[in-house]
Amino acid sequence: MTISWTREQVGLIVDDPATCTPVLTAAETGRMIPDLYLWDLWPVRLSDGAVALVDGREIWMALSAPSRLDPGQRHDAARIRIISWGGGGWVDHGPLFPEGASLGSREWAGCATFDPESGALEVCYTASGRRGESAPTFVQRIVRTVGGLRSGEVRAQDWEPHVEAVTAGGRYRSTAEQDTGEPGFIKAFRDPFRFDDPAGSGRYLLFTASLVDSKTEFDGAIGIAREGEAGYRLLPPLIEADGVNNELERPHLVVRDGAYYLFFSTQARTFHPDVAGPTGLYGFVGDSLSGPWQPLNGSALVLRNPFQEPFQAYSWLVLPNLEVASFIDFHSLRGRRPEDVEGAGQGRAHFGGTLAPIEKISLDGATASLQPRR
Repeated sequence: MTISWTREQVGLIVDDPATCTPVLTAAETGRMIPDLYLWDLWPVRLSDGAVALVDGREIWMALSAPSRLDPGQRHDAARIRIISWGGGGWVDHGPLFPEGASLGSREWAGCATFDPESGALEVCYTASGRRGESAPTFVQRIVRTVGGLRSGEVRAQDWEPHVEAVTAGGRYRSTAEQDTGEPGFIKAFRDPFRFDDPAGSGRYLLFTASLVDSKTEFDGAIGIAREGEAGYRLLPPLIEADGVNNELERPHLVVRDGAYYLFFSTQARTFHPDVAGPTGLYGFVGDSLSGPWQPLNGSALVLRNPFQEPFQAYSWLVLPNLEVASFIDFHSLRGRRPEDVEGAGQGRAHFGGTLAPIEKISLDGATASLQPRR
């Protein structure tokens, strides 16, 4: 069942401080790995959605780029890295794939599932651009591969060939000819999230999409495909935002007390010019994967950046325990915009490129609340 995120629902957003995360202190903005930007982090999960542990450490992945680059250049150099959390803090375990293995010129966000019994690691990711291209394009393909996760040094190896898991078609716009564009306003076919339905209906991939039959250029959607014997088959979108927003990024699901919670992130600048919404985490709730979906809190807004620092964090990810991970985007701007500091050559001083402090939410039916930090 496809439902629309409407202008009327977005119009219910109020400037409530209770939805705002705290302003970061200087001590909270230090990079976990100083010579790397890290963003769009995600945990390696078990098939039930729990975070995987290897040798007692949580295994995560993140997009990465050298921190000597200007922040805006990181998307053109992005590669997935394995990192882990445990005793001694965060540890970097290097690039996920060997050089030249992925299908694109760079790697964008995805998901990963680990089988402790076999050691198999399934990764779905976004291959952006074309391998070997002289200038980066915005072609996006959803790619799948399987390797083995070795304990001890936490290293992935023995990768199977990288293949497209699902291709655009039907109601989903293709990005195959998308050579140029501006981040935030390109069309989308990316951000895969694997979901094994606990109700037993099957295995699915969610993804960020754009509608082929849109009425406006602000035509974001959350797509879904179901796995079958011949691979993944496209289904109608779960959520469409035609005329409302261009990008419903990094969709993911959490099942809680029998309810299905569908979350995504979006930015203030990707709303239609006639629609005003903050950069934040948004969500819907349904009785099953097929819905019917209703927006959390009436508007779908779950949490947002502080009023004083509206660009502070992005790419929120709700974990099964309702902790919320994100990355620090531009901090300490004090009323300026990212382009103001980047234009003045100060972008690196204000760009976080690291894990933001963990938040936590509570859920009660169609109500979501940001919990105060302890």
